[in-house]
Amino acid sequence: MSSGQEVGEIFGSGAGHATALLRSPTVIIASVGLWGMNVYLFRLFGIDYAHVLTLDLVKEKEAEIKNSIDDRSVVDEGDDDAGSLQGSIGGLEKRHSPAGGFISKSHPVPVSAPSSNASVGTISTNGGKSSTTMTLATTMTTPGAQRNPHDEVTAGKLIFFSIFLLLLLHSTTVIWIDFLGGSTIGAIFAFYSAVFVGIVIPLSSTAWIRKAVVTIFHRAFELVNPRCSCLQSGVPRAIPFIDVFFADAMCSMSKVFFDWGMLWHLAWHYPDAVPMDFEYILIPSLVASLPYLIRARQCLVMFTIGFMKSDPKRYQHMLNAIKYSTSLWPLCVSAYQKTVTSDAEKATLEKLLIVLLAINSTYSLAWDIVMDWGMMQNPIAVVPDSCAPNAASGGPSKNLSCAQTVLRPRLRFGASTSILILVIDMILRYSWLLRFWEKKLFPNSDVYILSTQFLEAVRRALWNLLRVEWENIKQTRGRDASGEADEEAVFENDPFLAPSTIAMSPLGRSKQTDDKHES
Repeated sequence: MSSGQEVGEIFGSGAGHATALLRSPTVIIASVGLWGMNVYLFRLFGIDYAHVLTLDLVKEKEAEIKNSIDDRSVVDEGDDDAGSLQGSIGGLEKRHSPAGGFISKSHPVPVSAPSSNASVGTISTNGGKSSTTMTLATTMTTPGAQRNPHDEVTAGKLIFFSIFLLLLLHSTTVIWIDFLGGSTIGAIFAFYSAVFVGIVIPLSSTAWIRKAVVTIFHRAFELVNPRCSCLQSGVPRAIPFIDVFFADAMCSMSKVFFDWGMLWHLAWHYPDAVPMDFEYILIPSLVASLPYLIRARQCLVMFTIGFMKSDPKRYQHMLNAIKYSTSLWPLCVSAYQKTVTSDAEKATLEKLLIVLLAINSTYSLAWDIVMDWGMMQNPIAVVPDSCAPNAASGGPSKNLSCAQTVLRPRLRFGASTSILILVIDMILRYSWLLRFWEKKLFPNSDVYILSTQFLEAVRRALWNLLRVEWENIKQTRGRDASGEADEEAVFENDPFLAPSTIAMSPLGRSKQTDDKHES
């Protein structure tokens, strides 16, 4: 993100710190409601977001099962061994998939068969003189007959839950501070405690919340889970799209992590003020940088995989890692700036911070458009053919509208909505420019930080729409109804900033089977 690297005040005392303590739960609540908006729009435009997010997990599980079957087929020989293999396959039928479904044995269905509820694949193994075919039908998180309706996450539930949390936060602070005479720190802990108790109470109406929380903690663990073993050689496990998507969301919550670190410091020194020293802002700053470090690590893992597989597009992962590193420098400078007392040094750091924020915003915006959303990937075709009423026959803009030529051939949300999202994202990427009018628009710096933090949550929600749309296009592109290659889909797969050894023409490059996710 571009506005999330600035940190709020942590030293001293006053009304500003009450705002600082309240901003992290406020932004979390807003993010829950905005995700409800995402769910509504995904379903409105017919995008199975659950399938898009979990497809890599399904493929990873299928690959593990296939490898285990292949390993067993090498050991087992003859008819008796083939029978044993058949039994082992039967035992796999009841294994649960990461998406919450199950693996069952049924009639073979082609992998490319379209389905909004299941990802189906066929695995064939040979054991001695016999062969066995197993179909992996993994039910996705889309509601079905086998799913409990109380577990379903809907837009209405998310929006209602966010409104309830907002009312709970307000009532908790009023009761704790105004009626009980407590502190803001106590009110925040009371709010988090009330939410925790409400979630753990085993009510059927809150079962979906408990399941969602368990999923969040599981994905958070996967963010730090090693993708390879130091004791074993081989290619590391690829980063699934859901973990990339989750880590990007955490980057937009960077200041929430800073606030949690600040809350720990304020509670530790309560009722005294936090001493103005670098060591007391170090922990909150390190916590705020964790999402960027995790996301950069994911990029390095994918770069390593690409290097080991000689993927010509592996350089994209390194460029992405560099992008996340540009988010760390403004955070460090902003944190150090809070400990400086000299006006001259503060002014120098302010100029440096502006330069770093401008670099990060521009780099991130370009990456949003070209890599995360798959737009404007062929500028050579855009220049001569953009908005031309009669495009050259056979050109990339053939039978395409102006927006499709400039952006990309497929726009699931429509041209006007996609352009609107692009423009808003461009504006919000530079929301840190409000700092030049901070004293005129905001009563203190913490209100300014809260405002930019909320704007970043809105930007991320809009970014989610085009990111999931582009991932859905990448997962389903390349084949039309007859099974022939889709020329427009191949055009959408053109690389960004391709080296001179890679042809920019859509017909002059081979399809990369290991095309992975970038954001």
